[in-house]
Amino acid sequence: MIVVWRRPPKTGALTPLVLFLHGRGADEHDLIDLADGLPNSFLYASLRAPVPAEGGYTWFENRGVARPVAESLRESVALVRAWLDDPATGCATRPCYLFGFSAGMMMAGALLLHDPRRFAGAILLSGAFALDAALEPVNDRLSNLPVFYGHGSFDDVIPSELVASTEKYLRERSGAELTSRAYPHAHSISSRELDDIATWFSEPA
Repeated sequence: MIVVWRRPPKTGALTPLVLFLHGRGADEHDLIDLADGLPNSFLYASLRAPVPAEGGYTWFENRGVARPVAESLRESVALVRAWLDDPATGCATRPCYLFGFSAGMMMAGALLLHDPRRFAGAILLSGAFALDAALEPVNDRLSNLPVFYGHGSFDDVIPSELVASTEKYLRERSGAELTSRAYPHAHSISSRELDDIATWFSEPA
């Protein structure tokens, strides 16, 4: 997979990794600069999604807005896991936080539901879980997993019913250690939101 990196001055086997998963029509360069506002002791990697879309790339074929084709989504889950667990990447055993925006948030959600114990936590922004794409929303599936869920109250891209069902699952059934925030912006990531994420990283586990 094509990837761009931000590395701290010193890294070890247990240096946490934050894995950026970009939105539809973007690429591996879209989110990586957000690392400047996050802990400088972490390792950051941003992957290019495999499916061409809108002059960039995305993680899955769609059957509607924010409604992935299940087989396409599963193929990307397998692809990202193969990259993450490949000893050659240096990420196979280190703690990993997922950071997904929009379609990348749906991808991060699929990775979490597939194997939640592989991840140290997740930042899920401006998207939804693909709960109708063969992803079973099992009770307590994310038990004790730190999750930051943020979205814009003026977001007109992700259908509001998908946002509501995702937040309901995270709050009431997932078992995650949830921090949920709504921001007065559209389909974007604000500086206030990034500040809140940096604070979330600094809070004791």
